Amino acid sequence: MKKTTVLIVGAGPAGAACARRLQQAGVDFLLLDQQPFPRMKSCAGWITPAVLRAIGFQPGQYPYSFTTFSKFIISVRGVRITLPVRQYAIRRIEFDHWLLQRNTLTVEQHTVKHIRQTADGYEIDGKFTSQYLVGAGGTYCPVYRSLFREAVPRAKDRMIVALEEEFPYPCEDADCRLWFMENGLPGYAWYVPKANGWLNVGIGAKAEKLKEKGGDIQARWQALTAKLDAIGLVRGHTYQPLSHTYFLRSRMDIPIRIKNAFLAGDAAGLATLDMGEGIGPALLSGFRAAEAIITGENYSLAGIPRYSLPTIVWGK
Repeated sequence: MKKTTVLIVGAGPAGAACARRLQQAGVDFLLLDQQPFPRMKSCAGWITPAVLRAIGFQPGQYPYSFTTFSKFIISVRGVRITLPVRQYAIRRIEFDHWLLQRNTLTVEQHTVKHIRQTADGYEIDGKFTSQYLVGAGGTYCPVYRSLFREAVPRAKDRMIVALEEEFPYPCEDADCRLWFMENGLPGYAWYVPKANGWLNVGIGAKAEKLKEKGGDIQARWQALTAKLDAIGLVRGHTYQPLSHTYFLRSRMDIPIRIKNAFLAGDAAGLATLDMGEGIGPALLSGFRAAEAIITGENYSLAGIPRYSLPTIVWGK
């Protein structure tokens, strides 16, 4: 059995950020993930200026796809506006792997099945033990399911159901486009061109509101792809979208620490309320969890933005 001070479940942005800060402080840890890296992950890949500052990111030193947007073309209930922004996009298959490589972080591939609290901390599958445990495994993180679900049930009205696909496509229109609440949709759709000939398109909606309206996410997806074809943004592509769910940030901060177990990123439900941005909150919460372990201070979400637009528009 492997023994360490901190077990981190999930090696995406939240887990990588937590591991990096522990590494800097000389704290022993193991980073677990069920998938090998690099791994494909469909995601709009939005990165804000605040995120770049938080991780010391220098675009010129990044060896992979990196897109800069100076404007968003937005439609709100059919009313079109152009919004000046400072916003970026990456491909998660590249960015997540780069976070690990950049910090020389080793990931042990393991699918977590059973978590047991012990007198000294935590035990996973009879193979790993630790004093602290960080759940950074996304919406369906086993740490949340095992230790937090009963004590901290998620608010159903915050659940977003999404369909999206990332695929190679020769985009003629390089502008990012967003459609909010179009045709009564309780959410929004997006068209995000990325560097090196990649495109991400998707649709996300509040699951409860969609159900109330008698809506079908698949039907909304068909409407989106028909629109993309009609306005000439994407033609001749056979779509194979992937579905996933995530949770928007609660209006009131919910417990994200129970004893020496912590939640970070999508495991804690931290996507921003306006744009559903998850990468920034994941990184910042990963850093915060590590800092709480290192210093013994409280683990708090204070200062982690609930909204994306202020930093997208003003860079703050």
